[in-house]
Amino acid sequence: MVLHRKHKFLIGGVSSLLVVFIIVSSILTYTLFVRMEINHQQLVDQISVLQIDTQTKFNDLTTSVVEAKNDLKDLGAQVGTIDEEFDLLKAETSADFSGIIEDAIRGVVTIRTDISQGTGFIVDETGYVVTNAHVMEGAKAAAVLTYEGDSHSVSLIGKNDLMDIALLKIDGDFEYLSFGNSDKVDLGENVIAIGNPLGLQFSVTEGIISAVNRPGLNDLEIYIQTDAALNPGNSGGPLIDKSGKVIGLNNFKVGGGESLGFALESNYVVDTVNEIYGLENEGELI
Repeated sequence: MVLHRKHKFLIGGVSSLLVVFIIVSSILTYTLFVRMEINHQQLVDQISVLQIDTQTKFNDLTTSVVEAKNDLKDLGAQVGTIDEEFDLLKAETSADFSGIIEDAIRGVVTIRTDISQGTGFIVDETGYVVTNAHVMEGAKAAAVLTYEGDSHSVSLIGKNDLMDIALLKIDGDFEYLSFGNSDKVDLGENVIAIGNPLGLQFSVTEGIISAVNRPGLNDLEIYIQTDAALNPGNSGGPLIDKSGKVIGLNNFKVGGGESLGFALESNYVVDTVNEIYGLENEGELI
């Protein structure tokens, strides 16, 4: 069939339009694809930034939690320290020794012999007791009475007459007193003495340190002078400082005078006790 010219023109026009449509569609499709690819990459970049930001904030949060936890620990330690310092402050101002006495008195004992009575204190959880040697002098029988009211048979480990110290032993598991450094005591420092003056068991008297390095009955200048009341029966008991440490072994008082008590300095007590203990044992007791 022969096409007329107008028919050829019409077919050519339609074909041209179809080609143009295809080209335009391809361009639009490519443009849309490119735009979608760009948007996708932007979204990926945004997600990556958010991930980095989130991780950074999480790390910061973790660090803050750790720091807060450490701060709480420090606060707890500070509170404990504040409580301890407050107790010391109360003792220093003589406002209240009750907390110290409540703990210390459990380590103090009454020593009864067939001829006398005195005081001692436990220096080791296994039941080693320190007292004055003269408390045990001439005794044929002795017993130790604890603050809880229990009576214990006692054995003499050894003694040093020059220092007037005896080391005893009772059987059991006990609360005990620790020693302080007598080289660091201060004049005017508040102290307490615990003992059994005139048979009044577990009596507590309070005073101050009046002097140090005083001469004793052995002419050695190794005694603390205190105005805490000491009477017969206090011998062998502890002189205790504001921290609850033993800084002296109550030994004697000057007759005819008031508030003139003397205690052997704790550093000499420790050395002597360890010497006595070491005669039959290896190492040191205190």
